[in-house]
Amino acid sequence: MNLEMIENTEPVASPSRDRIRTYTIGDLAREFGVTLRTLRFYEDRGLLSPRREGLARIYDAQDRSRLAVILKGKRLGFTLTEIRAMLAEEEQADQSAANLKLSLSQIEDQITHLEQQKLEIEEALVELRARREALAA
Repeated sequence: MNLEMIENTEPVASPSRDRIRTYTIGDLAREFGVTLRTLRFYEDRGLLSPRREGLARIYDAQDRSRLAVILKGKRLGFTLTEIRAMLAEEEQADQSAANLKLSLSQIEDQITHLEQQKLEIEEALVELRARREALAA
């Protein structure tokens, strides 16, 4: 499963590496529509490893790609533990982290899991709507 990468149109200059594109925590938060807290959380969990310049976190293209994969995995309903394992597997195979590599069994298991969650959500909605109707009457 390949990811489409969104290019940031505004380069962020790094004083020590002007030729290599870097991103601040705010740049990535805005681009991917996540909070600063989310990015710090992913860093605390070892999913992202920005370098530090003083107190500033500086992300490179690899960090940006990893974030795209993490968010793709979350959208597909995988846990951070599962996503971390997938990223580690790709790194061991010397592949870039630009893909969320899934096996057929992982896909089938996730479909089953999400369908079960969908059923539980639909049942909860039916019950809540019934209670709302009863209260409104």
